[in-house]
Amino acid sequence: MDFFDWAAWKKMEMPEVTLTNFVTWVSAGAMVFGGIVPYIPQYRDIKRTENAEGFSTYVCLALLVANSLRILFCVKMVCFWTMGDTFKTGYFILREAPVQFWLCGLLQISIDVAILFQVWFYKGSIPHRQL
Repeated sequence: MDFFDWAAWKKMEMPEVTLTNFVTWVSAGAMVFGGIVPYIPQYRDIKRTENAEGFSTYVCLALLVANSLRILFCVKMVCFWTMGDTFKTGYFILREAPVQFWLCGLLQISIDVAILFQVWFYKGSIPHRQL
């Protein structure tokens, strides 16, 4: 007995490669991996100097949770963004991170709330199309 259903795999059809599909795939990849890109120089510096002084693994956890919540692709995604940004901002405030961290977090939360308002306001007025 195979763990993987090869017959079903062979019957699967590849989705049509259109500009819309391509942009969707690239955007999904950017959402999944884009959250870590700004931290690559910091990781490289830690590796090079073998000194992680001032680096908190809790920041990594907060960013991991916030970015993991962003990879769900539906209207509920905005709620997950808001929860992730709220968690991250709360963490920064409680840990007394520099002011720019929590100001940025508050800005992200306000943008999330504005998007939630738009989703609520326009719900039902524009027909939903399947991608």
